[in-house]
Amino acid sequence: MQLGTSLTHFLIENQRTHAGATGDFTLLMNDIVSACKVISSYVNKGNLIGVLGSAETENVQGETQKKLDIITNDVFTNTLMRGGQVAALASEEMDEVYNLPATARRGKYLCVYDPLDGSSNIDVNVTVGTIFSILRAPEGVANPTEQDFLQAGTEQVAAGYCIYGPSTIMILTTGNGVNGFTLDKDVGEFMLTHPNITIPADTAEFAINMSNQRFWEAPVQKYVADCIAGETGPLGKRYNMRWVASMVAEVHRILTRGGIFMYPIDSKTRDKGGKLRLMYEANPMSMIVEQAGGMSITGYERIMEMAPTKLHQRVPVILGSKNEVQKVWDYHKG
Repeated sequence: MQLGTSLTHFLIENQRTHAGATGDFTLLMNDIVSACKVISSYVNKGNLIGVLGSAETENVQGETQKKLDIITNDVFTNTLMRGGQVAALASEEMDEVYNLPATARRGKYLCVYDPLDGSSNIDVNVTVGTIFSILRAPEGVANPTEQDFLQAGTEQVAAGYCIYGPSTIMILTTGNGVNGFTLDKDVGEFMLTHPNITIPADTAEFAINMSNQRFWEAPVQKYVADCIAGETGPLGKRYNMRWVASMVAEVHRILTRGGIFMYPIDSKTRDKGGKLRLMYEANPMSMIVEQAGGMSITGYERIMEMAPTKLHQRVPVILGSKNEVQKVWDYHKG
């Protein structure tokens, strides 16, 4: 594909390479694209239309919701519900599986999503984004249950995110590499601008919330200490540290220039299993990172091979440049 190819044309061309393709996936992606365009508009306008600030409510994880959490969840849910390509939906902002109205057409896919990742920082104009994962729905089931969603990351049909920053960019993988598309607002289309994204195998940049250092396990304590030691330490090079507190922003930086992102298990989050959500964040981001040549683990196992036990399950996440993630894994094994 050439630079400047629209995402719609990109999807159609890829559809032609799959014998027996019905076009349902392409239609679903068009619905996701439509939802992300609307969300991009809301995010960019912010307080001009009064959508910033707290909604004074909590989601199922007990986190205070922003107004935009609720608005973007409604946009994504309503757009996909009407499209006829999904059998059910699940969102970080909804307690349970969202089953379609009885009169709605059922499709062959399930979609899970975090409608506005990083929203805790939306009021200070930090980059945020939408994360999504597409799974296959069980055949002949009108109202899929939570159990139907509990598929390992390796079962994902596709995964992606849309990042709302200085430009709006959609990153997508269907299991055959990773491509990025930038929204041209003048024509209303996402255009191919980042073909065949590859994460450098080596890096000298790590991202972690240092305020949690006293809660980390020994392997992470040692790895970060060795990074900080620089050229005279056991890793033999100088590292830079970054922390945005928005997973889409962290992963996008890694896709662009390499790096490692860590939200490890610690004594604060151990009872919950970790900080980030397996279905809405860890699995889709892991698929993207692995398809770009990177690596994604909990510290003890590959995230994509985990067997989910519940819809809002939390896990530790360590992902990014392959050789650096392998070092952290080796620290845990050691």
